[in-house]
Amino acid sequence: MADSMNLSVILSTYNSPIWLEKVLWGYSVQSHQDFELLIADDGSTEETAALIESMRQKTSLTLRHIWHPDDGFRKCRILNKAILEAHHDYVVFSDGDCIPRSDFLSVHAHEARPGCFLSGGYHKLPMQTSEAIGKDDILTGRCFQLDWLKTRGLATSYKNSKLTATPRQARWLNRLTPTACNFKGSNASAWLADIRKANGFDEEMAYGGEDREFGVRLINNGIRPHHVRYNAVVIHLDHKRGYVDPEVQKSNKAYREWVEKSGLRATPRGLNLHSEPETIPT
Repeated sequence: MADSMNLSVILSTYNSPIWLEKVLWGYSVQSHQDFELLIADDGSTEETAALIESMRQKTSLTLRHIWHPDDGFRKCRILNKAILEAHHDYVVFSDGDCIPRSDFLSVHAHEARPGCFLSGGYHKLPMQTSEAIGKDDILTGRCFQLDWLKTRGLATSYKNSKLTATPRQARWLNRLTPTACNFKGSNASAWLADIRKANGFDEEMAYGGEDREFGVRLINNGIRPHHVRYNAVVIHLDHKRGYVDPEVQKSNKAYREWVEKSGLRATPRGLNLHSEPETIPT
């Protein structure tokens, strides 16, 4: 599609303002500038709201803060609220702990096709490396240079090819990767009309494959997945995951497999549960 297409970018966050600031600096230097940024906030304190307001003043970003009170893990619910606020026909999803490379949105815009959704990934950093990244490292793009990252704690790995692949190499790696082409909430995009047909995210699902289940319903609607794993690059800042529950993950997996077998196209517990957008006034 045209690189000039307008995008609605939805970032999920929860009480991680230091990481979110780094991520927002990444969006401030995107080569593709035709986008709005919606922060889907699952109940953070005022510190996050203050950070968003500060970044609104420091950058030219179009920022909107969609928030609800903290009542446990309700990421799917706040994502649905953000989806209902989206102004543009194409939606990019990522997280408030994933710093985008400067061409991240350009890749999503360029690769967007009717009847498809895009599936990316992230390059996970250790805590030492995550903490070492500062504003200037993001604005200059240094934090995406492999040598720079290695001197700050990143281990040698075949996965580092995500950072070093040329556009031509990325195309081949996207075709050859054995990784399943699932919808990943940290790096994915889809047409708003297709998202609405699937009725958004299932709000009864807690952490553990809830994004992948949404992707299964997109596929059930005839939407084909397409890899942008090696060309739409984000680096993932480290954090604790105290909300992980193996039993919930097991239950979510069983439900996703049922959705796949049954051919369910729209969750009964999604966008339909909301009538009015809930943007915090600016």
